[in-house]
Amino acid sequence: MLSLIRTFLYSVFGIFSLVLFGLAAARLRYTTHLPPGDPLNQGKDFFDPIVVEILVSTLLGMAWSVYAVVAIHHMREDRWVYTFFSEILILGILFVMYLVGAGIATHIWGDLSFCHQFHACRLLTALVAFAWISWITLLGLLVTSVFVAIVNAAFFSPFHARWNPRDSTYSNRRTSRV
Repeated sequence: MLSLIRTFLYSVFGIFSLVLFGLAAARLRYTTHLPPGDPLNQGKDFFDPIVVEILVSTLLGMAWSVYAVVAIHHMREDRWVYTFFSEILILGILFVMYLVGAGIATHIWGDLSFCHQFHACRLLTALVAFAWISWITLLGLLVTSVFVAIVNAAFFSPFHARWNPRDSTYSNRRTSRV
């Protein structure tokens, strides 16, 4: 049951990251190709560094969510990233990246209610909202993984959470089949 919940959360996180990627890419496209006469930045092209950070975070988040869903579903035990410890480490890094992106974006574009008639403001509002929604989903994943690892004393067990010492590929705790 827990594997289904984690798979669902990773899938939701992947979808939210994909939407956030699209919003960040749209913002980056708009600011680097301002139409003539646009009042933003006196019509000169620019880019927001935080949007690039969000874009990079979403790329890493999407890649990790796909890997995690496959690893949990197929009970993969790769040599590099397969333990709860490595999952928690990667989720922690993503957690900080998404928190920084959402926090700075909120600080810059927190209240854009005065300009909702413009597409650019609605885009930024959606970008900030999806940054926080993605971060909340990531927080849920991190809490769930830490909880499972602590309760089962499984920090160095495969993070698919269906560890069997007889069938584990990379465990040094193998037992003979009965």
